[in-house]
Amino acid sequence: MRLPLLALLARGPAHGYELKQDLEQLLGSAYPQPNVGQIYVTLGRLEKSGLIEGEDVTQSSRPNKKVYHLTDAGREALRAWFEEPEDEPRVRDEFFMKLALAPQTGLAEQITLINQQRRQYLNTMRQLSKLAAAEDRDNRIAHLLIEGAMLHLQADLDWLERCQEELEELE
Repeated sequence: MRLPLLALLARGPAHGYELKQDLEQLLGSAYPQPNVGQIYVTLGRLEKSGLIEGEDVTQSSRPNKKVYHLTDAGREALRAWFEEPEDEPRVRDEFFMKLALAPQTGLAEQITLINQQRRQYLNTMRQLSKLAAAEDRDNRIAHLLIEGAMLHLQADLDWLERCQEELEELE
């Protein structure tokens, strides 16, 4: 959450609730939305680390609010984030760990695990399809997020099929 908040502040000062709304509008309903408390805690940490600065703004008819802006250090951290490619190979996959260890425990069958996981992925794909249909057509970012998730799920389903074929050959 740190770097996405910095990215939103790169375009100009904002307060926490405004940042939450911006994230929700940008990413749509498919992305798990942070609560406003989480955003304010993160903003406090970013301020303590010198990546943003907050300024109290007095409001006459409402409680005061704190408006945050990016510091030079925050802009540099954001620049470094954008320059660094993501390296997240799925080597540390929790499901695969279950699949690999199941025969040693005698507590689960590998094919059963594959079928359960397949059902989970298919249910998730159905949910994402519903989200895509309900999402505002003009929110291309949200649609790209949903499409990316669905493509990953399809790849996972293909991989499950491959695992099942391999395991059935071993029997």
